[in-house]
Amino acid sequence: MRDAIKGAGRASFHLLGGAAIALLCCLGVGLALFTAVLAVTVIGAGVLPETVLLLRRLAGWERRRTAALTGTPVPEAYLPLEGPLPARVRTAVTDPGTARDLIWAAGQLLYGLVLWWVSLLLWVPALLVDGVVAGLAGRRPVALPLIGALAGLEAEWSRALLTPTPAAARDAALAARVEQLTATRAGAIAAHGAELRRIERDLHDGAQARLVALSMRIGLARRVYDSDPATARKLLDDAQTQAEEALAELRHVVRGIHPPILTDRGLTGAVRALAASSGLEVAVSVTGLADSPAVHPEQPEEPERPEQPPAGDGGRPRTDFRPTTGPLAPTADAPRAPAAVEAAAYFVVAEALTNAAKHSGATRASVALTRAPAALRVRVADEGRGGAEAGERGGSGLVGMRRRVAALDGTVRLTSPEGGPTVIEVELPCVW
Repeated sequence: MRDAIKGAGRASFHLLGGAAIALLCCLGVGLALFTAVLAVTVIGAGVLPETVLLLRRLAGWERRRTAALTGTPVPEAYLPLEGPLPARVRTAVTDPGTARDLIWAAGQLLYGLVLWWVSLLLWVPALLVDGVVAGLAGRRPVALPLIGALAGLEAEWSRALLTPTPAAARDAALAARVEQLTATRAGAIAAHGAELRRIERDLHDGAQARLVALSMRIGLARRVYDSDPATARKLLDDAQTQAEEALAELRHVVRGIHPPILTDRGLTGAVRALAASSGLEVAVSVTGLADSPAVHPEQPEEPERPEQPPAGDGGRPRTDFRPTTGPLAPTADAPRAPAAVEAAAYFVVAEALTNAAKHSGATRASVALTRAPAALRVRVADEGRGGAEAGERGGSGLVGMRRRVAALDGTVRLTSPEGGPTVIEVELPCVW
């Protein structure tokens, strides 16, 4: 009996909320009709989109209430009300979701109030009947559950009226996709501009300055060559040093654009090189990816490069370079991902390991590369202090990582609670 009263109370509270929304719908429908009349005379055109947004909020409230009662979410599909006023008015009028919301508001105005009053009328006889049946006869209540059935009936009617049609859902999904691609394109353009500025800064402050110094030393050497050959030789030695440093700077800039190691050794070899030079103890696992790059038939194979020295020989932390057996073992004949996907994955690993070495305080990390049927998955985890922030509030490296992945229509998921661990999971769409 106690449980039946509690269930009927929750149902009555839900019906009370439906009655309150019904009263608001009365105001909303009246306001919508008044605004539509004004919109015909152009006077209320500016109010029409705001009225539709208000109606959407009421429908969203009812969706949340229905989902809370039934445990199943109610989908929504609306076209975005954005752009200049004529476009917003046109979208508000032509959106199928607006018509469904108006039909729901009219229906809620009727059944929301009716079901609430019916539930009030049921309470007194339900308590009397169930008091006798459950209290004296010791049987299960039979009348109080009817109030819960009324709440379920209201939820089902709301779900039926608020669920969008398949065509409306497709249109809304397409509009959301266009909006997402617009934001992605803006992020890619911003990332491209930042990359160009970085390259320009590196060339100006690095290679260009060294080349200017090299030109000055060669000029001085030419002037004093006849009178002071020893000084000229010293200047030429300095010029050679400047040329080597300028070449190193240029190689550094080139690696920032597209690392040559990706072409030479493929993604797995490039990631192992990153792991070996990160300063951390990094375990690398590879699933289903090529162990070495496929050599073009017209190009001769390059000689193999020596492996990184193990720990103890050069002071470098030991790295689990490659599994040799088992399901994680990479294969030499597996296909490679497109160059853009490999470059994005490489920079994700590089940025994640750099952040782990500089900010996390971790000594160990792991990198996992996995070939999925239509994607390349990258997972980088460290055992540091955590606390990294995702989104635009994160560091410039994380923001750049997110923009680079979004440009390829990929996804980034960052998990970094306080105290660690930090896990970055990236999925890049890929056609193998």
